[in-house]
Amino acid sequence: MSVAHEDHYGPWTIEEVLALGEDRGQRRELMGEALLMSPAPGSKHQRASFRLASLLDAAIVSTGAPAEVLEAVNVILPDGLFIPDVAVVDAAAAAQDPTNFDAEAVLLVVEIVSPSSSGRRTDRLLKPPYYAEGGIEHLWRLELEPVPTLVVCELENGRYVERAVAEAGRTTLIEKPLPVEVDPGALVRQRR
Repeated sequence: MSVAHEDHYGPWTIEEVLALGEDRGQRRELMGEALLMSPAPGSKHQRASFRLASLLDAAIVSTGAPAEVLEAVNVILPDGLFIPDVAVVDAAAAAQDPTNFDAEAVLLVVEIVSPSSSGRRTDRLLKPPYYAEGGIEHLWRLELEPVPTLVVCELENGRYVERAVAEAGRTTLIEKPLPVEVDPGALVRQRR
């Protein structure tokens, strides 16, 4: 299914989506030839993204891993273009200051599940096979509702397999791709 955008009708290419330019008000992703558009995320989502990115960055610094954490970066896949909420990418690729990263340069993607029913379906069911096809070894999915839960998956035989589930109120050590201790509840909790 294709979506009309301004004067464009029909299938989209990665080049056409990238030519639309940056828009802080919405994300434009490509699944196959279909353009997906979603509004900017809410504050709970942004809080969780920032805090998780900070935890991952601290793990990179403490281990000396040759990687960098980026939020909302373009990831080019064999059959699409997604903008994960958080990505851990190869430091050498990031040093070139690209606006897009090929899947081969991505070590981890994190999707924070959108509260809408279509967003939940996209983040839980539709995106993982595309990331797997790109060979991205680690996928984390942060569910915000009904309670914050982090689902940690690893690529095995071309599919993602759950390795751990971190629940709110409990700190869990996740060892791959970087050692991170996380309490999903603390990621979204508003400071007083």
